[in-house]
Amino acid sequence: MTGDIVIAKRGDQLVGTGLIAGDADAKALLADVVGADGLRAVDAGGLKRARELEAMAFLQISLAAGEKISWTGGFGVVS
Repeated sequence: MTGDIVIAKRGDQLVGTGLIAGDADAKALLADVVGADGLRAVDAGGLKRARELEAMAFLQISLAAGEKISWTGGFGVVS
């Protein structure tokens, strides 16, 4: 299942906290965007961390697409 199909079919189940990483300007802009949609942005670090978060997201999507976990399952941030 490609990302576009996943979002189209399961987008309503993918609601919660957004982790963001990157340079300061990009993080500030993205935090404003996700905050406007009711998400809580958590600064996870720089660009190296962004690559790691993308890998975690791909793992979660792959497991859900393979019906090994639910679409509402995944990784969480507790603060």
